[in-house]
Amino acid sequence: MSDNSTMGLFMISNPVFECYAFYGSILILKMILMSFLTVLQRFRKKVFISPEDTAISKGGGEIRYDDPDVERVRRAHLNDLENIPIFLITGLLLVASKPQEMIANNLFRIYTFVRIMHTISYAVFVLPQPTRAIFFIAGAVINIIMVAFVILSMHYF
Repeated sequence: MSDNSTMGLFMISNPVFECYAFYGSILILKMILMSFLTVLQRFRKKVFISPEDTAISKGGGEIRYDDPDVERVRRAHLNDLENIPIFLITGLLLVASKPQEMIANNLFRIYTFVRIMHTISYAVFVLPQPTRAIFFIAGAVINIIMVAFVILSMHYF
């Protein structure tokens, strides 16, 4: 990249930031869509959390807070809400550290893949453990690797 300014790092002309923005946007969209997956599951099971929600369901429904299928999707969504923001912050710090393009872009790609696979294996097509755990751990390791790259790029050592 010819522009060495910090602001130039956070422009689409920087291929690392472009990749981060693309995969970060996919993950943000994924988190938004998880809300709709929860709603879809509630309507499929006719299980709602508020009485007024039963009125919009054909055939009514029941008020329940413990349906295992709905709760599975909700937990997957909560897991995203706990993990993806960390990636978004860590990824932005990685971009700021001027990493090697291939390494950073592959970390972004792999993280996105494992988060999608985590959701699929947890909330869509329930797969036996340790499948979900492997995807979760892979995502956590990628965040740790990105933090390590950021720390090692600093001049405090």
